[in-house]
Amino acid sequence: MKSVNCLSCSLLLVSLGLGCNKPVVPPTVDQPATAGKDVGHSADHVHGAGPNGGVVFDLGKYHAEFTVDHPKSECTVLIVTGDRADAKSVPVSATELTLNTQETKTADGKTVAAMTIQLLPVDQSEGKAAKFVGTDPGISNVADFAGTVIGEIDGKPSQGKFKE
Repeated sequence: MKSVNCLSCSLLLVSLGLGCNKPVVPPTVDQPATAGKDVGHSADHVHGAGPNGGVVFDLGKYHAEFTVDHPKSECTVLIVTGDRADAKSVPVSATELTLNTQETKTADGKTVAAMTIQLLPVDQSEGKAAKFVGTDPGISNVADFAGTVIGEIDGKPSQGKFKE
């Protein structure tokens, strides 16, 4: 009887250890991004440089590229097909996006305060645009920016985090 109990306990431990795990699906390069959804990659996966040399991040089901033009105090979010330098822009239906940056520092130690920047569509056609631009004097500082972009894209709430 003791050996039957040991066998039962062993089988129970093995079955608990195996569990019912979902299979891991490797990501594809141009797979649509989904913030916080199980799509085969974590929310912390690394993207390549975007088509304009900016940082690419997940924005809802899309990829987006964040770039800064320091002399113009201007930042841009471009909706793109993937996370490579050869990614193409993708027009989406959105009236505006909101960019919230975290406080950061320049290379010489100057503090750059957190910013909230309204990004408006540029070159809209048929109510869709791929490029969203906003300005703020703080963007003129040469620093590594990080933050979030939020908005309604194609009728759905979308959010993404970026870090240069």
